[in-house]
Amino acid sequence: MIIDPNSLAPKINCLGTELQPCSLDPLTGFLRDGCCNTCAEDVGSHTVCVEISDAFLHFSRARGNDLTTPHPQWSFKGLKAGDQWCLCAARWLEAQKAGIAPRVVLASTHEAALEIIPLELLKQHAVVIN
Repeated sequence: MIIDPNSLAPKINCLGTELQPCSLDPLTGFLRDGCCNTCAEDVGSHTVCVEISDAFLHFSRARGNDLTTPHPQWSFKGLKAGDQWCLCAARWLEAQKAGIAPRVVLASTHEAALEIIPLELLKQHAVVIN
């Protein structure tokens, strides 16, 4: 896929500061740049950096999106609990309503997520960094 550089959103997180990487291993992001960057082509808004849980993996698989099965042809080795991943904002909100939202890394969650999820809700599920 070719991305129009003019369609890229500013690299700002939901806290209003510079967007931090989410994960380089596994390599995440709609743009597969390790960040939850977004652009006009990202219709799913892969903007929420989460810490994957087993409960969420089961939830996602039950909804038709198996994130555990490796797909070497796409350089995807499958996710496991503890991995960080850029998740679609609407899927995160769906999981939150079901009571199993994965924890959120706020510094790595793109500000575009706020178009779908209120900041206070993201903060309630934030990963606590020591």
